[in-house]
Amino acid sequence: MIKRRLWASSAAPLALALLATGCWDTSDEDRAEPKAASSSASVARVCAEPAAGPARPPAGAVTVDPAVVGDLAAKTASSPANTTFWLRPGKHRLEPDRYAQVVPKEGNTYLGAPAAVLDGRRTNQYAFGGTARDVTVRFLTVQGFVAPHNEGVVNHDSADGWVIEHATIRNNSGAGLMAGARQQVRASCLRGNGQYGMNAYQAGDAIRDLVVEGNEITDNNTDDWERRRPGCGCTGGVKFWAVDGADIRGNWVHDNRGAGLWADNNNNDFRIENNVLEANDGAALMYETSYNAVIRNNTIRRNTWVEGRKYAERGDDFPYASLYVSESGGEPRIPARTDKVEIYRNVLENNWSGITLWENADRFCNSPANTSTGECTLLVPEADRCERPAIATAPLYSDCRWKTQRVEVHHNRFVLDPAVVECSAACGRMAVLANYGTYPEWSPYKGERVAEAITGRQRNRWHHNAYVGPWSFVAQDQGRTLDFVQWQGMPYRQDAGSTFDLRGGE
Repeated sequence: MIKRRLWASSAAPLALALLATGCWDTSDEDRAEPKAASSSASVARVCAEPAAGPARPPAGAVTVDPAVVGDLAAKTASSPANTTFWLRPGKHRLEPDRYAQVVPKEGNTYLGAPAAVLDGRRTNQYAFGGTARDVTVRFLTVQGFVAPHNEGVVNHDSADGWVIEHATIRNNSGAGLMAGARQQVRASCLRGNGQYGMNAYQAGDAIRDLVVEGNEITDNNTDDWERRRPGCGCTGGVKFWAVDGADIRGNWVHDNRGAGLWADNNNNDFRIENNVLEANDGAALMYETSYNAVIRNNTIRRNTWVEGRKYAERGDDFPYASLYVSESGGEPRIPARTDKVEIYRNVLENNWSGITLWENADRFCNSPANTSTGECTLLVPEADRCERPAIATAPLYSDCRWKTQRVEVHHNRFVLDPAVVECSAACGRMAVLANYGTYPEWSPYKGERVAEAITGRQRNRWHHNAYVGPWSFVAQDQGRTLDFVQWQGMPYRQDAGSTFDLRGGE
């Protein structure tokens, strides 16, 4: 979901409990603070500089011949588990049937020689499928497959323990890659796929312990699904659903149509660090109806230009941002490496706005406004009390909402030059806000109570940041724009210890 619409993203089955929070201590004591962000960044140029695979087959490997159609699938079927396959240089093909695919056995390894390509020829839907665990794909280019919408080409069935390394997965329909538990995706090029570079979704369960490291993720959503299905919430460089424990580090995520990284629905315990998130049409990063994350040491530049400008030209004054936190926050009751959403030591430069913390007052368990889940499984046993109540009673206020809470934004550097972004000052905003609750008729969250809570009672806090350029601030609702003095003063008391330089550039 994005901003204040009354619909949400495509449905995904619940795997983590849908939690929310109660009341929190509002003490504001500082602890030892890390150093401020620096502006240096390097990128993972994987697509232009791919690593070459072994020129000769390893000892004991089964050699696969590109001149024999279907050789890879046939030899996989006839070989035992834990076999290594070496694909000779050339273009490898499957049988010309849309369901023809390679079905690995547990522990299989697939190694591509230099210039080895597995080509679906816009005929086959899937490259690698099945439920075998601990499969490895290295040094192989996979291209030209036509997976249906919301399905994927490599690891189609989201099997666990796969390693995708030094691979190029490009120019496929659907998602280039699906994900299972303990999956590692390293030093690979996910480029030009029709829907996602990777869709981290596993039916009926949470994906645990996912690693996405050192990849280049670019130019995905070439089929422009948000235009074809408005409001589907089904696009981006990578989409994460119900992932419990993820390390997303050292990636170059750029020039994707839509969001760069989008964690949507029941994600928990993310570390997103040392990435370069650049020139994505939508937000660089969206963290939605999810919990407990550390977002640090990232370089975030030139994002949201396309979507921000589009909405501004329509007269929409919502603070679209490059780092968008929606109905997400710290939740101590869920085990994780942190109990907050902490955003620090990042550099955000010449994006369409900065960070927006948003909570939809009408989006809560069993509300018709919440279409992202078909059920509400809560921490408390009295989940049925989230059904249409006659009166608002506990645990309704405590546990029936996804709250944007316990978000700490500190020691970041925010730079805006409107001449570079080609925008007015309205594109340089920070925001913490909600809408006026109106729906449904029986909602206990009508009026300004959610807006007041996200702004003043849910421990969302900016401090010790550095601002360069004409920044402004939106608090409580989108009609309330503040300057630095108002933002730091009562009742908001934000950005203690921060510095402000009103120049338009450096």
